[in-house]
Amino acid sequence: MKTKNLIGLDSGNAQQVVNLLNELLANYQIYYQNLRGFHWNVRGNRFFVLHAKFEELYNDAIEKIDEIAERILTLGGVPLHSYAAYAQAATLKAKENVTDGDACLRSVIEDVQVLLKQEREILKVAGEIGDEGTSDVFSPYVSGQEKLLWMLHAYLNEH
Repeated sequence: MKTKNLIGLDSGNAQQVVNLLNELLANYQIYYQNLRGFHWNVRGNRFFVLHAKFEELYNDAIEKIDEIAERILTLGGVPLHSYAAYAQAATLKAKENVTDGDACLRSVIEDVQVLLKQEREILKVAGEIGDEGTSDVFSPYVSGQEKLLWMLHAYLNEH
């Protein structure tokens, strides 16, 4: 007999989404910390522009981290919440000692591409199980990150 969680979704199906969300949460934590490092360490004649941009991006990431964790809780799961758990679950790699602005931006592009792929998978699975709430949270992430990728490529003159 199938059991329902508190919001009426099949618990087993919801757990599939929780697992995907926990991996995304771990990746967002690595992405966030990478952005902090870029913000602190970027050098060169575009320092002021990039320093501000990285701050904007890490502030956005920290809001998403909270939303992801709260969605996991809403689905009846437990969000990962230790650096050890993030390191184990994440597929993104920590970046250290990157000071070149273009290298920082290319790293952001790589990380966002990974996040975007995961978010699309979450949307697919959420749609299959009738989880409109998760779909509602992540659809704006996808469109926002698509635009961010376009803008970063344009900034690097890589069109």
